[in-house]
Amino acid sequence: MGSGDAWALLTRLLEERFGLDRLPRVARTGAGKPWFPELPRLFFNLSHSGGLILCGVGRAPLGVDIERLRPRRPGLARYVLSELEFAWFQRRGGDWGSLYTLWTLKEAKVKCLGTGLRQAPRTVTVPLLLPGQEGELEGLRFRAYGGVDWRAAACTAGNEPLPEEIEWQI
Repeated sequence: MGSGDAWALLTRLLEERFGLDRLPRVARTGAGKPWFPELPRLFFNLSHSGGLILCGVGRAPLGVDIERLRPRRPGLARYVLSELEFAWFQRRGGDWGSLYTLWTLKEAKVKCLGTGLRQAPRTVTVPLLLPGQEGELEGLRFRAYGGVDWRAAACTAGNEPLPEEIEWQI
């Protein structure tokens, strides 16, 4: 599964949730965030990793990220996490699942804001959440998700509820 499958999922969700019979024209902001110029009050975001696809749609700015768990270089956590986050990560045992939980929250945040990751990752602040938890920070709402071999997150700037769990459609 790749980006083509992500667009197909988006098309299906737009039909199911908003009654659209086709994918609207997509443009990108200067920072690269995709949006619908003809439907500026309808927001979406896509992510894919290792055969998994995550798509979010709604009436408020949002960002989503999904990652397959895989080992990375040993110093990565020290590089991408703030001091507070790194201490939380160590208290949790320094496992890859905890790192990926924080990473997906960071990615979801910058995607929601439309800024992309154009700053040092350790400066992107997120709430310290476990999969299944929801939190707020800096006027944004976050939810973390996770399974045996994956982590995901969603972030929104609006009042729409974040899904309590990811809906799997195979």
